[in-house]
Amino acid sequence: MEHYQVRYFQALCETLNFTRAAEKCNVSQPSLTRAIQNLEGELGGPLFHRERQNTHLTELGRTMRPYLEEVMAQTEAAKERARQFVKLKDAPLSIGVMCTIGPKKLLPLFTEFQSRYPGVDIAFRDARAQVLQEMLIQGELDVAIFGIPDEIDTRYHAMALFDEHFVIAFAPGHRFEPLSAVRLRDFNGERYVSRANCEYGDYMRALAAKQGVEPIRPYRSERDDWIQVMALAGLGFTFIPEFAITVSGLEVRPLIEPEVQRTVNVVTVRGRPHSPAVGAFVRTAMACRDSL
Repeated sequence: MEHYQVRYFQALCETLNFTRAAEKCNVSQPSLTRAIQNLEGELGGPLFHRERQNTHLTELGRTMRPYLEEVMAQTEAAKERARQFVKLKDAPLSIGVMCTIGPKKLLPLFTEFQSRYPGVDIAFRDARAQVLQEMLIQGELDVAIFGIPDEIDTRYHAMALFDEHFVIAFAPGHRFEPLSAVRLRDFNGERYVSRANCEYGDYMRALAAKQGVEPIRPYRSERDDWIQVMALAGLGFTFIPEFAITVSGLEVRPLIEPEVQRTVNVVTVRGRPHSPAVGAFVRTAMACRDSL
């Protein structure tokens, strides 16, 4: 059954005249007649009684009419949904954001995207970078925002969004407060509240071990907000990206010897065609990166 056959059937139901139905569908009468005959062949019987002045539906035609009208309605609804999707009205977009990225840094991007494309329905997913990469491959995410110490796998297309340094945060009155910067060797013997999701954790532990530096780790949490509150309460210092700090009152010093920096990227799957919403988000992100 073809879409045009159903359309011709519907026109004939409305006009009960082959000539007027053909005119309504902008086809010749023989073409419309053949299409109706082919449809009748598929459905197993005549749909219309053909009389010179009194064409009307058969019992089979009356039975089929609501089903074929539903086919037309569903087809038009699908076309309209596709048009809205292409125009980015009520278009879904799933964005994964690495859980260690501070939300304030991304607010200008999301604000700008919403102002440009108010019809896009965004769902955020929060996870570690490794999880986000797998979700991208599996199609559970359309785009992800993350940064890792290693090279990003060639399966992904990464576009740099912003750079940020890691800093040391602690409560007022901590031993580090008089320092203008904190060195790795200053960690030795200090209480350290550890961020379990820190993508540079293994890298820093290896450097510390190489230099014989052993901080004391009384607390460890997957929640960066908890870690910051613990540091503010004086339970230890923490090692954190500069734009990820969300708790006011913390003292912050740059980390030197070594300096540690990460690049946060907008990431998609290489070679996978972009939906209109993904393309719009990537374009907005690249346009906004100089202002982040």
